[in-house]
Amino acid sequence: MTENEISQYAQDVLKTELAALSLMADAPPAQIPAVVRLIQASTGRVIVSGMGKSGHVGAKMAATFASTGTPAQFVHPGEASHGDLGMITKNDVVILISNSGETKELADIIAHTRRFGIKMVAITKNADSTLAQQSDYLLQLPNAPEACAIGMAPTTSTTLTMALGDAVAVALMRIRGFEKENFLAFHPGGSLGAQLLPVAALMHKGDELPLVDEETTMGDALVQMSAKGLGIVALIENGKLNGIITDGDLRRNLDGLMEKTAGQVATRGPRTIRETALASEALGIMNDNKITTLCVTTEEGVLRGIIHIHDCLRAGVA
Repeated sequence: MTENEISQYAQDVLKTELAALSLMADAPPAQIPAVVRLIQASTGRVIVSGMGKSGHVGAKMAATFASTGTPAQFVHPGEASHGDLGMITKNDVVILISNSGETKELADIIAHTRRFGIKMVAITKNADSTLAQQSDYLLQLPNAPEACAIGMAPTTSTTLTMALGDAVAVALMRIRGFEKENFLAFHPGGSLGAQLLPVAALMHKGDELPLVDEETTMGDALVQMSAKGLGIVALIENGKLNGIITDGDLRRNLDGLMEKTAGQVATRGPRTIRETALASEALGIMNDNKITTLCVTTEEGVLRGIIHIHDCLRAGVA
């Protein structure tokens, strides 16, 4: 087999799955809105289950729901038959995945939902199947061929199912107004979490701030700058930021520096940022302007804190 033949086989798979996705996108399952509303109104969790490849897709589906504001859990059908049915309550919504709709391992979960009146959503290609007929809601997959060489291994069907789960999860995100700040709450670790950190999470505040007023002597201002270790001193008047003194200001005022007051040396109108802004935005401002600190203020100019470039780098913001 040549390299070109291998590339052609791979391309055939991608085209087959793309065609199936286009088919579903042009005519999405009619009950998607009803399922989204069902989950939105639920006071319990979304329980997802499936066997084999459908189970792997179901686990990913549950993880996507959970990380985007919809409490969810994957329950393995085999474990469900040996005690885990107790995890599924009347307040939950159950999503069962089976391309054929006749997966025997799902029988106990189906019976459990029917016995206790638990709402059940079927994802299957076969509308005449046992799963579809027993369900309260049906998200029917299009009748598209599997992309594998013998047309039997779950390929196209699992891709369609995963995309369908994403469609429901993202629709729920949008109607709930799920934003970046919410996303951070479920993704506190790693570089993704770092990119979504607000300035308030990293800024120095309270007693950590080097503060002086207009009449403070430069001797006392230098003591503040050295003690707090942020490389600047903030000039404050009635709680509002009135200027800053940086290393550059010190160099520009070396002649007679110790005879001057903080107000005579300070730079007025420094760049600022809000505490609700992302730390990545603060880092961008500092890099663009070749500065190492930003004062954090309210819209009225009240100083809330100071963020240093090293704070961003230590947190993994890049």
